Amino acid sequence: MGKDTNKVVQENNIQLTVGLNADRTPIKIEWEASDSQNGPEECKAMLISLFDKAHKDTLKIDLWTLEMQVNEMDRFMYQTLRGLADTYYRATNNQQLSNDFMRFVQYFGEKTETLPKK
Repeated sequence: MGKDTNKVVQENNIQLTVGLNADRTPIKIEWEASDSQNGPEECKAMLISLFDKAHKDTLKIDLWTLEMQVNEMDRFMYQTLRGLADTYYRATNNQQLSNDFMRFVQYFGEKTETLPKK
């Protein structure tokens, strides 16, 4: 008999800890996965998007620390956009729109000098 793909057989947690300064600006961001042996890991920025099941709307949390430099944000955005283009293709199999998306990602990478210009 086939597997029941709609039955939860394991749960994992991802914990995020955001340290704020007196102005309530993030100065430290840590994350930890329940199935990792590494303990909390520090990062400079995070983007979280959740698609609400009932309301069919996207909820977002975008945070970065004061330590994050503009060139690092450019790189972070480039890598995020590239990942989104890949995720979009894997989820929809829409090759044409995915290619258009990747062309924009390439353009973004070149304009921010994250990638060398062609």
